[in-house]
Amino acid sequence: MHDFRFFHPVEVRYADLDAQRHVNNACYFTYMEQARLKYIQQLGLWDGANFDGIGVILVDQSCTYKAPIAYGQHIHVGVRVTNLGNKSLELAVSIRDRDTDQEMAAGRTVLVAYDYLSEKSHPIPDHWREVIRAYEGTE
Repeated sequence: MHDFRFFHPVEVRYADLDAQRHVNNACYFTYMEQARLKYIQQLGLWDGANFDGIGVILVDQSCTYKAPIAYGQHIHVGVRVTNLGNKSLELAVSIRDRDTDQEMAAGRTVLVAYDYLSEKSHPIPDHWREVIRAYEGTE
């Protein structure tokens, strides 16, 4: 069983495949990115339109590949915040088969609160902390 409250469905495209006829490893990061943005939108922290106002910048990301993903496979990507620092948020990501719940890949992402107009990091806004803690059910 997993601890993810948020999942975003992903359609595996033919263009995602490599010569070995499974999803290319680089596409896993695209799936993680899409789910991460949808998570932030779901929580009402970004409207999906104001790219200067997204409020975070990616500083680190990793992925552990557990099983190949095939064309036509039904997958979804779970996202949850696992740590709120002063300026950074750490997220756990799980790419899973929707039919079997098999974990295909596990990821970790670190974001930093960032103002794109001033090009500077800043502390995570209190509003973000409240929303994330309420959604994730954490202290």
